[in-house]
Amino acid sequence: MSQTTGTIMSKHVKPFTPEKAKEIIMCLQQPAVFYNMVFDWPAQHWTAKHLSEVLHGKQIRFRMGTKSTDSAPQFETACNYVEATLEEFLYWNCDQSSISGAFRDYDHSKFWAYADYKYFVSLFEDKTDIFQDVIWSDFGFPGRNGQESTLWIGSLGAHTPCHLDTYGCNLVFQVQGRKRWHLFPPEDTPFLYPTRIPYEESSVFSKINVVNPDLKRFPQFRKARRHMVTLSPGQVLFVPRHWWHYVESIDPVTVSINSWIELEEDHQARVEEAITRMLVCALKTAENPHNTRAWLNPTELEETSHEVNCHYLNGAISAFFNHYGTSEVVETQALRTNREYTIKEELNVHNHVEVEQIGSHNSSSETVKQEAASPFGLGLVPVIPSSQEPSSERGGIFENDGEEFVSKNGKSFGKLPNTKRQRMMSESENAVVEQVASDRTGALSQTFVSTDDLLDCLVNPQVTRIVAQLLIQGKSV
Repeated sequence: MSQTTGTIMSKHVKPFTPEKAKEIIMCLQQPAVFYNMVFDWPAQHWTAKHLSEVLHGKQIRFRMGTKSTDSAPQFETACNYVEATLEEFLYWNCDQSSISGAFRDYDHSKFWAYADYKYFVSLFEDKTDIFQDVIWSDFGFPGRNGQESTLWIGSLGAHTPCHLDTYGCNLVFQVQGRKRWHLFPPEDTPFLYPTRIPYEESSVFSKINVVNPDLKRFPQFRKARRHMVTLSPGQVLFVPRHWWHYVESIDPVTVSINSWIELEEDHQARVEEAITRMLVCALKTAENPHNTRAWLNPTELEETSHEVNCHYLNGAISAFFNHYGTSEVVETQALRTNREYTIKEELNVHNHVEVEQIGSHNSSSETVKQEAASPFGLGLVPVIPSSQEPSSERGGIFENDGEEFVSKNGKSFGKLPNTKRQRMMSESENAVVEQVASDRTGALSQTFVSTDDLLDCLVNPQVTRIVAQLLIQGKSV
């Protein structure tokens, strides 16, 4: 075989087998970009123009947001919505000043449009053959295709507020245009000032506009470790469980396809979400029973009664027991809780072991083995922390240019060095208290405790996790 032929063939060989890709996804603890894994997917040709022909005449809901530089997040509850076809969207996106129809009230220079969270099963309900154009089985999930996927189509500036997904991990295939991702690790949750208002099951929002943060109001955000990457067509981003993310379209038209991968931890997460739903609905409905749209995300169809929420919670707990069996529950939960309480000591032990390894005569061979176990290379590039400090100016944030693809820490699967993880966890504990105090400084009028203030404490992810564990342990006796 000639060298030229070998080079051509190598471009058409995927860097990972499905089994290896799944192993990486299930073990990796930092975001990373897969390359050359979807070059043969029919969905790689799904431009907005192509989809407008496939969905000819179908009405789609678009979220309309403003191209502003406000320091407050642009939550979905504050956006307007229009029903339009993709043809109308593309025509409006060409900045036609004399446009009529659904977009006529939205100046293209001032607004962006986003057809987000479009589930394939609803969008292509009469064209199910198209599901096969998406082949998640290449990542080790047999049978997973478009039926378990979601479509996102947006204009320049369209974005999703910073949030974390409580269920699963995420695979995102960029089809057309580019999107910039701002990501933050789970340990930084207190620095992101989490809130469940607006309420959406499985989404914890941040009070911060991470591209233009108000650092006077949210000073702890300075400690958050921003990771940035620009996702281009043909690339697939892996977002690990509970990583915060803010996603913005930076090209005139963007098209993305994603799939949330179920994880073992989701069984307890569903109990936590049921607790959250019950508390949010009870308190917010009691506060103002006639204005649910102010706090309920548009993705949620309607608020539910206390009776329905009780049924939902019992169902989540029953499902947990059905999965694990009552005999394993106490031990499983005790181990998990014990790990959370003793993780500092555990990290100290690891640090001690690492020091001993460095000082040993076998340190060179150990390092070689660890580097050999790393999945990173030309086919998988880690998303590393940004070198820039959080800025109050939108233009002051720059991304990693992607040239450096070797893990900074030199460890397999991109785990943060233990010393840094320990320091950040300690800071996170302090931030839990400091974040509550930060909103109370200044005028005396700010000492008033609102329903939302109370909910921010009651349904803080750390609190609902403990409550869920106590409920499960209590029912296992």
